[in-house]
Order: sequence, then structure tokens, then C-alpha cells
Amino acid sequence: MARPSSPERPPRQSSAERNEEIRAGLEPIGPDERPLPLVIATVVAVALGLTNIVLLLAGQSGQPAQLIVYCVLVLGAAYGMWTKRYGAVLAFQVLLAIAVVIGFLFLLRASSLLDLLICFALIVPTGWLFWKLVRVLARLQTPVDHR
Repeated sequence: MARPSSPERPPRQSSAERNEEIRAGLEPIGPDERPLPLVIATVVAVALGLTNIVLLLAGQSGQPAQLIVYCVLVLGAAYGMWTKRYGAVLAFQVLLAIAVVIGFLFLLRASSLLDLLICFALIVPTGWLFWKLVRVLARLQTPVDHR
């Protein structure tokens, strides 16, 4: 009995080759362009910073020095994201990743439906924004073609 011939498989690409192919298809972010995930991340960072400043002024904080450092970092990240700085977007993604991990850790201790809803209210939006910012980072890294 003859074996059916299998179709020719293309040779496997290395991850570096795949990454280069994907980058070649990306358009760099224009000087006046701000993708929606970048705008959302900037608004979230400003809201976090301002909310914590208001809480600090209202006396709701136990450790004001740490809160001031956090506010400066978050507002600095917001400015960096608005001006399309790669490092600022990456730093904000780190904060989002930490929030997702904390949400999953709290999920392990959830003992009611409300606890589950609170955990998912933390995990889902932060995870979505993290994922959407990956493409923004790739586009920020794409060299601008000056012809």
C-alpha cells in the first residue's frame, strides 16, 4: 500500500526571522498619531496619580512618602506615554502586569461572588490594556522611514 504523499512543508522560521517579518509589516507611529490604547493608558495613569494625590491631601494615607513617590512615577509615566516614550509605555506595562498578578493572587483567596467580581474587575481591564499596548510598543520601536 502506497503512503499518501504529504504536502511540502515550508522550512521553519526562527523567532528572530518571524519577529523581523512582523516588524516589517508595522507602520511607525506618526508624529501626531496617538493610538487609542496609548490614550487610554495615559488617562488611566493621570487618573491614578490625581486620585492618590487627592487621597493624600485628604489624609487617607498611612505612608505619605511612598504615595508621593508613586504619584510622581505614575504621572511621569503618563507624560512619557503622551510624548510617546518607549520606556514610559514599558514601565506602565510593568505596573499593569503587577496589577494582573495581584488580581490573580486575590482570586485564590476569593470567598464570595463579590470577591470574584472585584478580582475580575481588576484582571480583565488591566490585562486587556496590557495586551493592546504590546502592539503600540512594537510600533514605537519601528524605525521611521525618511525618504
